[in-house]
Parts: sequence; C-alpha cells; structure tokens
Amino acid sequence: MKKLLFIPPVLIGLAILYFAASGANAPERKPPEERARAVRMIIAEPVRLVPRVIGFGSVYPGTVWSAVAQISGEVEFVHPELEKGAILSAATEIVRISPSDFVLAIKQAEANIRSAEAQLAELSVSETNTADLIKIERRALELNEADLKRKQDLLERGTISQSALELAQRETLTQRKNVQDLENTLRLLPTQREVQREQIAVFNTQLQSAELDLARTRIKLPFDARIAEVNIEAGQFAQAGSVLVETDSIDVAEIEAQLPISQFRAMVRASVPGGLDVSFTAESLSKIVETIGFEATVRLRTGDETIEWPARFARVSDRIDPQTRTIGAIVAVDDAYAQASPGERPPLTKGMFVEIETRTRATKQRIVVPRSALHDGKLYLVNDADRLELRSVTVEFAQGDLVVI
Repeated sequence: MKKLLFIPPVLIGLAILYFAASGANAPERKPPEERARAVRMIIAEPVRLVPRVIGFGSVYPGTVWSAVAQISGEVEFVHPELEKGAILSAATEIVRISPSDFVLAIKQAEANIRSAEAQLAELSVSETNTADLIKIERRALELNEADLKRKQDLLERGTISQSALELAQRETLTQRKNVQDLENTLRLLPTQREVQREQIAVFNTQLQSAELDLARTRIKLPFDARIAEVNIEAGQFAQAGSVLVETDSIDVAEIEAQLPISQFRAMVRASVPGGLDVSFTAESLSKIVETIGFEATVRLRTGDETIEWPARFARVSDRIDPQTRTIGAIVAVDDAYAQASPGERPPLTKGMFVEIETRTRATKQRIVVPRSALHDGKLYLVNDADRLELRSVTVEFAQGDLVVI
C-alpha cells in the first residue's frame, strides 16, 4: 500500500504542466529568408556566326601516275636518281627501253614505201606506153581490115584463092586480139594504181606505228613528281603492260575528311539561301557547293605546335558511310610542296593525318549562347527583376561549345 503513495503527486505534476502549456502563447514563426546565389551571366546579342565543321583525314596526292611499259624490250637506261622518295622534274627521262627493234622496223617500212612508190610510178609510165601502143595497133588493124576487104573482092573475081583470103582473115583477127589485150591492160591500170596506193598507205601506217613504238621506248615524267615505287632495273626485260614506276604529283595534295552528316547538314542549312534544295543528291550537292562557296583550312598538330595550310573545297565524296553516318568532304591544298619551309613548315606528304576545318561564309545575325547554358531545351534568362527565369528555346544548330537559337 505504501508503494502506491507516490502516484498522486506525479499525476498532480502532470496536470499542472498540461494546464500551463495550454495557456501559454505559441512561439512566433518567421518566413524563410530568400537567399541570393551568384551566377555567371552573359549578354546574348545577335552575331554573325561562321558555320564550320571539323573532320580528320589522311593526305594523298592529287594525281597518281604509273609508268606502264607500252612496248616490250630490254631496259637499257634507268635514271640514276630514280629511287623511292626522290623528287624529279617534269619531262625527266626516267626509263629507256632498247630501240633497236623499232629502228629496224622503221627502216623496213621506209624501204617498202620507196618500193611501192616506184611501182606506182612504173604504172604511170606503163599507162602512157600502153595508150601509145593502142594507137599503133588500131592503125594496123585498120590496114588489116582494108586488106581483108580487098582480098574478098579479089576472091569474088576469082583472082586469088580461098586460102589467101583465110590468111588475111586470120591476120585481122590476130590484130583485133592485140588491140583488145592492150585496151584491157589499159583499163586495169587505174585499179592497179589504186591497189598500189593502198599498199603505200599500209606501209605508211607501219612506219607510223614503228615511230610511235620508238617514241614509247623513252618514258618521261608528265609533271614534277615524287617517286613512290620502282619496279625495274637496267638490263631487265620489260613486258608490255607492266608497271615500271609509280609516282605522285607534288603540286596538289588532297584530303578526304569524314564529317558527321548532321553537322554538315546543319552547316549547309545555315548558309544556303531560301528555296535551295539541301537534299543529298549528286545534282543538289553540286549546286550547294557552287552556291555556298565553301572554304577550308588544313591543320597539322605536332605536340604544342599547330601548322596550317589554306585549302579549297574541291568536292563531296561519292558515297556516305552508313555505319559512322559521315560524309566525305575532299579539300585540296595547292603548292603542297612549294609552301614547305625547312624547320618551320613540312610538305604535305602522303599518309599524313591532319585536321580539316570546313566552313562557309558568315550567316545572318543569330543569337548564340554557350552549350553549357542549355538544359534539356531550356535556357535560364535574367528578367527585369534580376531573377532567373527558365524559358524553352528552339535550337537551330550546335557548333562546338556554342548553340544557335
């Protein structure tokens, strides 16, 4: 019983606390204070942006020429500097095949022509002689016919015998045959002359062919070139159709850069005038290149150094890579070797991996903002109350770290 005596004082204390709490005023609540946050702000004003796309590719020569043997024969001369990597001037004789067989063929053809021309001249003389003989034989035939007529009259009178008349007849027929043979010979002479002229034409063709083959024994460079491959040595036999030397031009270097189709299309759309078809067909691409006026720059990055070459946009590649979704843009650098400077600027050599910047003319003024300022198609703007306002925008195209809206 004594254990329960402490409960009433506890209950009384709890009751006092309850009534004290219910009668007291609640503490005053203050609204949360607005906290300012520092942000980086830029003023986005309309600017004229130059649309550009970056790509990469390997350098290759603008022209590749292979020295192919057009005739067969023993190689009697090879240029002493004909080595891989050497640079030789245009018109330099690099290989010579023995001309002996073709010199003999020329002499044979010339002899055949002289013989045929002599026979043609002989036909002309024969024609004149035959014509003169015909005149003589015709006169003799007239005399024989007159003699035959006289003997026929004498036979009717009984003055001569039948055998004498028959002899006169045989002589007349023989003379007629002589005249006929000469006339046939004269008629055949124009045909024989024409045949001889055709034979001369054949011999002339043989002469030209031999002269052409003789010229083909000397192989010369068609332009200033760098030797890429040598497959022949002096003393070896060159077979017609075999590749003796391979060369690369040094005046123009080309690079095919693979550009993302989406970026290339955006660059084109940003630059083409209204109404121009920007579909990727052969006709439309040619018109686009002609209308827009692409420009290009080639860059070689070597460590901390960057070397640039001005380039021209040559053409668009013939195909689109469906796997990487890229299109080939081919740019050309003129005087690729002439621009070289020892220790400062190397020549653009085959196989060099470079960066290509393709660009168009400056577009009309557009709003350009950093790509980092865009959040899921929305942009934070500072309104007149210096507060951030989230606004949806339409992106026209992106270029590097910039976005055009």
